[in-house]
This record gives sequence, structure tokens and C-alpha cells, in this order.
Amino acid sequence: MTPAFSISSPQTGTVYPVYVHAAPDGAPAVLCLDGDDQFAPLVAAYEALRGAGTVPPLRLVGLGYGASYAKPGNRRGRDYTPTAHPDEPTSGGGAAFIAFLRETFWPELARRGAIDGTVRGVAGHSLGALLVLQALWQDEPFFTHHLASAPSIWWDSRSILRLGRERHDRNPALPARLFLSVGERDSESMLGDLALLEAQLAAAPFAGLAVTSRRFPRRNHFNVLPDAFGAGLAALFGAAP
Repeated sequence: MTPAFSISSPQTGTVYPVYVHAAPDGAPAVLCLDGDDQFAPLVAAYEALRGAGTVPPLRLVGLGYGASYAKPGNRRGRDYTPTAHPDEPTSGGGAAFIAFLRETFWPELARRGAIDGTVRGVAGHSLGALLVLQALWQDEPFFTHHLASAPSIWWDSRSILRLGRERHDRNPALPARLFLSVGERDSESMLGDLALLEAQLAAAPFAGLAVTSRRFPRRNHFNVLPDAFGAGLAALFGAAP
């Protein structure tokens, strides 16, 4: 896909290409992380749902790097990680990236076309889903609807679980929606870590947080995206539970 525009981030010092799937003015916007690689499957899943009348109009936007996974110029290891780890020298930039989304990216998106100011979605897979969880654990989350496919909970000794516990200790109220998923043929680590998160949320639930969790048969870490994006959009933006 061809980017619709690019945006420079003062928070991260990076220029990001932005992909856009148009929607009527006033529709909610949903951000797709790893836009270079994952925006196309998100759009395909959305169009199938729209054809079935399952979800309302949504303005899909993908934020990328102009470079695929592990290629020079791709900064997902920096932007999507909540804590620093020596295996990734630039890691731990999630807070700055979230500040960019809130303070720079979203205002520019709204300037370019009217969007619903009350509903804001974010979708990510793997490290992108780790960033989705970090965004959710903010004291005042910017996003309202969170799609986390096969989140990389393993990162830095599962630091995202600690951050979730700390957020609950500070304030157990969290009015938001969360969709979690993983393919049943993903690694034991991915499956087990997601179960740990689900158990943590069940033992210490957040007031107001609506959680949906799915396992997809015959799907692994690499072919689960169509299922995860389709089911996630339907669960988050379809008929109210």
C-alpha cells in the first residue's frame, strides 16, 4: 500500500509513513501498528466485516516505518517496548511513542478529517500488542478500544504484567475494552504468557474493563492475523455486549 502522508515525531525523532483507509466523516479511527506489514490484513478483515454488516464504518490508519520487520529503519524494538533490555539497546521507548500518538499523531489525524472524539482504537500483533497493553495500563489511557493479538508478554521478564499490577494498585477503575487472542499453534511461551495475563485480570479485575479472549485453532504466530483482526474488530466495535 502507498502511504497517504508522513508525520514527524518530536517525541521519538522519527518520520512515520501513514496509511489510511477512508471512512465517512465522524467515524471512529482505529490505529494499526506495524502498518508496513499489518495494515493490509486489517483492511481486508474490516472490509469482510463491513460486507456482512457486522461493524460500523471505521477509519483505519496504519503507522509504519517505511521498512519491514528487522530491516534498517524499522524502530518497533524501540517504540513498542515498555522497558529497556540489554538485548535491544534502543528499547524501552514505549512511553515516548505513546506520547507521540496522543500529542502529535492523533491531532494531525483529526485535522485531516473529522473523526469520533470519544472512540479511539488501537490494534497490534506481537510486539505491537505489547505496546497496546502498555497504552491500556496508562493512568489515563488515550485509547478506548484495544486489540492485542499474540502479545509479547515475555519481554523483559514479563515486565508488562508488573506494570498491569502497578496500574491496578494505583487505580482499579479502567473503563475500556480489550480483545486478547493467540493462535493455538503459537509457542508454549506465547500461550502460557497470555494465560498468565488472563489469570491476573481474573484475580484482580479492573472495574469497567470489558475483556474478550480467543484462541484460534490451527493458527500460529504468523498466520493468525486475519482471524485475530476480524474477531477483534467484531468484538470491540460490533454489537455491544
